[in-house]
Amino acid sequence: MLPAFQWKGDHLLLLDQRKLPWEEYYLRLRTLEDVARAIEEMKVRGAPAIGCVAAYGVVLALKEGKTLQEAVSRLRRTRPTAVNLFWALERMERAGEDPARAEEEARKIEEEDYRANLRMGELGSELIPEGVNVLTHCNAGALATAGYGTAVGVIRRAWEKGRVKEVFVDETRPYLQGARLTTWEFLKLGIPTVLITDNMAGYLISKGEIGAIVVGADRIAANGDVANKIGTYTLSVLARQHGVKFIVAAPTSTLDLKTPSGREIPIEERSKEEVLFINGRNIAPLEVGVRHPAFDITPASNITAIVTERGVVYPPFGEGLRRIMDDSDG
Repeated sequence: MLPAFQWKGDHLLLLDQRKLPWEEYYLRLRTLEDVARAIEEMKVRGAPAIGCVAAYGVVLALKEGKTLQEAVSRLRRTRPTAVNLFWALERMERAGEDPARAEEEARKIEEEDYRANLRMGELGSELIPEGVNVLTHCNAGALATAGYGTAVGVIRRAWEKGRVKEVFVDETRPYLQGARLTTWEFLKLGIPTVLITDNMAGYLISKGEIGAIVVGADRIAANGDVANKIGTYTLSVLARQHGVKFIVAAPTSTLDLKTPSGREIPIEERSKEEVLFINGRNIAPLEVGVRHPAFDITPASNITAIVTERGVVYPPFGEGLRRIMDDSDG
């Protein structure tokens, strides 16, 4: 699997995810602004990967003579919903102004995320029923993390254990991360993969063709409400209606215990162009009004389990999430 990013000491190699699956092209990011623009323009995406890349953006900023505050302020403005971004920047603030120390901290953030993904894959795979088809939404794989993946990591490990027959992947409109990225990852791994449009999921679930749904998260509130790619909430309602397991896989860096519930999570509204255009060609009249919330909120009541590297949390989520964080602090 191609890495989403690679630190090279004086620059960051970044796989431009907008070009996949047509072209595997790496950008060379050398400045703070390069990194900030890459995050804003979704050349890199996925909450854990954004956090890692932002950490290296701070390192580049310090190496080019900018202050820590300049770097953190610019990067905080890139994307509002994924809490991993702010978590990583807080760690970089604690590391201080010294470029060498900052680089060491950024490497730690990357390494910790990779180890967390492996652990989540192992824990989450045990929740997948034997011999089922699994559905996932958006991309929560190696491309969205420091490697291996969150939701994709769980499915990957379950498939290695013989639990999964096929993986069904939503296209994930409007930016098609499922169609472009997740199918690309699963096919590289040799896992049988079926692509469906987002509005086919309900029919297939109602027919009993889906045995579990596994998704990632961009922010998890203190009560267990989850912000994830737009369309996740819809799947959770379908899962609850039909008695299908709905599993969220995310590292503890995605937990935001300072935010009481999903109502307080800021939802990013992105440009109308991402809805109106595919591959540079408009698919609707340019004059039409457009709404583009990039995320939605899945209530804790629709979630079967939240898988973290520190353990699997079951309802009531508020109590369980606080416990795993308190245990880590102690």
